[in-house]
Amino acid sequence: MAYQSEERPGESITKFESMLKTDDIYFFDAEDFEEIIHYYLNHGKIALAKKAIKIGLQQHPAAIELKLLDVEVLVFENNLEVAERILDELQLLDSNNEEIYIQRANIYSKKDNHEAAVALLQEALQLTKDSFDIHSLLGMEYLFMDDFKLAKDNFMKCVSFDEQDYSSLYNVIYCFEFLEDYDGAIHYLNDYLDRNPYCEVAWHQLGKQYYTKKMYPEALTAFDFAIISDDTFIGAYFEKGKVLEKLGKYAEAIDNYETTLKLEDPTSHAYLRIGRCYEKQGNDEMAKYHYYKTVHEDPLLDKGWLVITEFYCKKEDYKKALYYINKALNIDGDNPSYWKKCGKIHAALQDYDNADFSYKHAIDLGNYEMDTWLSWASVAVLDHRLNDALEIVSQGQEFYPDRAELSYKKAGIYLLKEDHINGRIALMKGLKQGLEVFEQFNEEFPQYATATWVLELVSASKKTSRS
Repeated sequence: MAYQSEERPGESITKFESMLKTDDIYFFDAEDFEEIIHYYLNHGKIALAKKAIKIGLQQHPAAIELKLLDVEVLVFENNLEVAERILDELQLLDSNNEEIYIQRANIYSKKDNHEAAVALLQEALQLTKDSFDIHSLLGMEYLFMDDFKLAKDNFMKCVSFDEQDYSSLYNVIYCFEFLEDYDGAIHYLNDYLDRNPYCEVAWHQLGKQYYTKKMYPEALTAFDFAIISDDTFIGAYFEKGKVLEKLGKYAEAIDNYETTLKLEDPTSHAYLRIGRCYEKQGNDEMAKYHYYKTVHEDPLLDKGWLVITEFYCKKEDYKKALYYINKALNIDGDNPSYWKKCGKIHAALQDYDNADFSYKHAIDLGNYEMDTWLSWASVAVLDHRLNDALEIVSQGQEFYPDRAELSYKKAGIYLLKEDHINGRIALMKGLKQGLEVFEQFNEEFPQYATATWVLELVSASKKTSRS
């Protein structure tokens, strides 16, 4: 496994590259070749690593470490059969070399046989005292197996070996979050911070846990400590801004988001959050300015176009809203929520054909929310397609058979069709399912809600519910 070499190339790397330029042949110790190969692997220069391996094996054909590095590259490039043949040969020469087991584990992992990979890594653990990298690999294998508890345990061991291993620290917290053990994550991070009080990464992660638990003052304190530890930590400013938003402190939130813009190249997400803060302050012009900056910064950010759509919907400027929802759909045409929003806009513009198409598309893409069925049925009613409206409500009842809202909707549609028998049946069903939401029927079908027979049914239902 590749160790971390220095950022700047050493003397052996300079000498090797000079050799490649001049076509001269220089002799290197096997250890020099290892250093050269590790350097190229760590910097993603695979072609140069392969050249170094080839020349190294020509000069040192019996060097097991060079052959293992050859295997590492072969596994990376998915030449698994060749890699396994070399490992078989090496196993005969050095059966106690933990790197052989590690590379075999990597091959099994590539083949999605993670249980076998774990077994081999466990064997490798028995053969070495330097188990840091092996625990990291075990953690990843357990993640592949969705065993987040064992993954967490192994990443914790990595952190205990090296408390500056932030990659493993992130993975520990990821496991806590997946297990929804936010209290456990908070306890772990506080213990870690007792030993590393100026670790901005840990303070940042602690703040996110508090934020998830809606402990906003504690989250704010954690992000403040992250900023004290590193006043250029963009993530801490951004997350602090989100907390301040939740607390209604929009001016302070804007200041923190704007700090992220000063520290690094502007991001569309920061502009988006700033725009929302201004909108919550009632400053529509500044909100609109930042929303447009959002999509200018990243024209492919569909959420940017969506927030502009929402902005114009609130202003009841549905023509502009339609223009911008179509921008979002051009980026992500398979998003059912966007089609649902498109349906609402078309309905507001009284374009019932396109509203019907949009709602149907939202349903076809998997949006089965109850209000989607109700809104789609309303469009059919407004378009005087009462039979279609009944069919839509019936489909919705397949997903929500016990929801009174759909029964009330069906009752109203039957009554519009002057089918009083089925209307009465549907209304009685709705009253049994949820008398408390009868107000929906009252609002949507007021011409029937005050009818004597309807009032009698409601009165009887109230008496039944009290008894």
